[in-house]
Amino acid sequence: MGSLRTPRENWVEEGLRALASGGVDAVRVEALAKSLGVTKGGFYGYFADRDALLKEMLDTWEREATDDVLDRIERDGGDIMDKACLAGQLTFSDRLRPIDLAIRDWARRDQAVAERLRRVDNARMGLLREAIGTVCADPDEIEARSVLAFCAAIGSHFLAADHPGRTRAQVLARASDLILNRPPSNPAQ
Repeated sequence: MGSLRTPRENWVEEGLRALASGGVDAVRVEALAKSLGVTKGGFYGYFADRDALLKEMLDTWEREATDDVLDRIERDGGDIMDKACLAGQLTFSDRLRPIDLAIRDWARRDQAVAERLRRVDNARMGLLREAIGTVCADPDEIEARSVLAFCAAIGSHFLAADHPGRTRAQVLARASDLILNRPPSNPAQ
């Protein structure tokens, strides 16, 4: 029933898993082969070298982080604010968040990865600008609110602070309300 070769996608997926858990240095052909329970020889049937795998991993992440997210929010419908919220949930899902954070770290040391990250972040900021532009007309304020929203989404994963009497989710929901200039989601907060 199973194929004699480990499918190409399995190598990419295992590479993304290793990247998410240990950074780019953890993406090693021998370690991936061991995790997949195969010999490393099969790897070279699909990829010329480790760099080719890394490029395909980045292609996969970029597609999932932009095209797949945009396709999903169009399918689900709703107004632009609903779409922006869903895009944030998808972007920082249990699958994409650790990959995204590892790519941000990698981008600090690799200019080509930094360029990809810039392209993805620009697409994300475009959606935020469009959403926030529905509740705010001033271009400078739209940009500032978009940056605050994006920084809150990313930074919350690095923040180790406690929020006395509140959960992180409650604080982030209130921050979102403030950024979008909406009444609190839960007036009791």
